[in-house]
Amino acid sequence: MTSPDSAPTPQAAPATPAPARTRRARRPRLPEFEPPRITPGRALAHLLGGLITLAVLAYFQWTPGEWPVRLLTWVALTIIADEFDGWYGYVALLLGGLGYFSPVTPPEQWTVILPLVGGALAGVLLIKHSGGLFVLPFAAALYAAVIIGMGQFATKLDGSLTLPANEEFQRTALVGLIVGLTVSAIRRIVSLILRARARREQRGAMPAA
Repeated sequence: MTSPDSAPTPQAAPATPAPARTRRARRPRLPEFEPPRITPGRALAHLLGGLITLAVLAYFQWTPGEWPVRLLTWVALTIIADEFDGWYGYVALLLGGLGYFSPVTPPEQWTVILPLVGGALAGVLLIKHSGGLFVLPFAAALYAAVIIGMGQFATKLDGSLTLPANEEFQRTALVGLIVGLTVSAIRRIVSLILRARARREQRGAMPAA
């Protein structure tokens, strides 16, 4: 007679492994803003453009000339030089004082123009470097506020300080700003269009997942 303890125990069936989930290959995501590609041709164009702009500005500041011409070229070419690279703009800003080292003494009004416009121009360069196309109106507003504000209050601070209120001074300073920022805006708009076109071409060239 068989004892109850000797009965064979049923063995559990081996667990069937769950089928592994297959992940679908994700399409690589393109960056929203691609860094500009510095090619040798582009680097050479920046170098030549910056040096030529500085050379033209140095010519106007070194040679004899009336203060409206010096002021217009200084403001416009400083902003344009900044488009080739950051340090070109700051060098152009310093070239405003080049006339004091030339054989010809700068116009008498330049002692007022240099610190006043130089400070406003420095603010324009700093704002331009903080962003893209949409910071240009803020740079223009800062510059115009300084030029027009000094025209309103300069004589109250010093009765002999009449140049900032001069219409020709304000017109020349503002026209130089408009010329420079127009060139800057056109360059940035063209750059945005080229980048958008490059992104579309890159998306179209990628294989579908």
